[in-house]
Amino acid sequence: MVVVAIIGLLAVILVPYFSKAREESTRKACVNNLVQIYQAKVRWALDNKKLPSDIPLDSDLFGTNAYIIKKPFCPAGGLYDIKQVDEQPTCTVPGHSVP
Repeated sequence: MVVVAIIGLLAVILVPYFSKAREESTRKACVNNLVQIYQAKVRWALDNKKLPSDIPLDSDLFGTNAYIIKKPFCPAGGLYDIKQVDEQPTCTVPGHSVP
């Protein structure tokens, strides 16, 4: 009985830390995806002599013959906005942005 109580107490103490770690890891994965998208946009613009105000299509950046084979997704379920070449891409999840 005492062992069960101790395990329950430890679970109550550790669950918030695990959820915080999970949120942080999904945020970092999303930011990493945003950086990859930005780098692909810059390479696309340089390779195709595009202006900083041009906006690439998904087909320009993602695909077997493009800069990123598979389009990345936000692990928290957010949606990415690629934006124009000279702007950082964004995610719809608050806090998921490139610093």
